[in-house]
Amino acid sequence: MLKRLLALPKTLLRLLFALLILFEEWGWAPLQRAMAWLGGLPLLRQLEAGLRRLPPYAALMALLLPTLLLVPVKLLALWLLAQGRAGLGIALVLAAKLVGTALLARLFALLQPALMRLGWFARAYARWVVWKQGLLDWIHATEAWQTLRRWRLALRRQLRAWWRGRA
Repeated sequence: MLKRLLALPKTLLRLLFALLILFEEWGWAPLQRAMAWLGGLPLLRQLEAGLRRLPPYAALMALLLPTLLLVPVKLLALWLLAQGRAGLGIALVLAAKLVGTALLARLFALLQPALMRLGWFARAYARWVVWKQGLLDWIHATEAWQTLRRWRLALRRQLRAWWRGRA
């Protein structure tokens, strides 16, 4: 009986984590590419070269810094929500999430070699990758995901056919 009672919250928590990870996965690669393009600018190219040369613990601090810098922005968003400015507060949270994900994606790409020299980080990262993949496999196996995937593929086929019909 207790197992059944705990199953629903566990499933809901798992679903929440899966949705957060799917959001990150969706945005990670394109945002990282956009940041890499920006990294081609002369000043940023020098900054990125410096980041690549950081020792492991300095790389860890460089990875954590943007997260800490976004805390005041998120607090401001909460304050805006409390003041009844929900649209602005939500927009600020979304913008902070987008910018934070973009920065973290680029920084991780630059700093990963240094970070992997930290044994505890490499072990934690390996566990994270396995756990995340298991969660993604779980969500991809659900009937809801399969249905959405079929709809997306059907829509893509229809759009291609429509596009070819225009040409």
